[in-house]
Amino acid sequence: MAGFEKAALDRVRVARARLAAAQDDDDAFEEAQAVEELEDALRLARDHGVSIDEADGR
Repeated sequence: MAGFEKAALDRVRVARARLAAAQDDDDAFEEAQAVEELEDALRLARDHGVSIDEADGR
């Protein structure tokens, strides 16, 4: 796996974890920020051809 691909996948994983934590904490502000970060991470990955498998959390 190339360095960029690994970094992109890691960014998506971290963003998903941040979103889950915000939802668990019922923190609307943090959740909104986490959603923005996740959307940006997913867009960046897809724009550069990095496959994101929704089923296994990658």
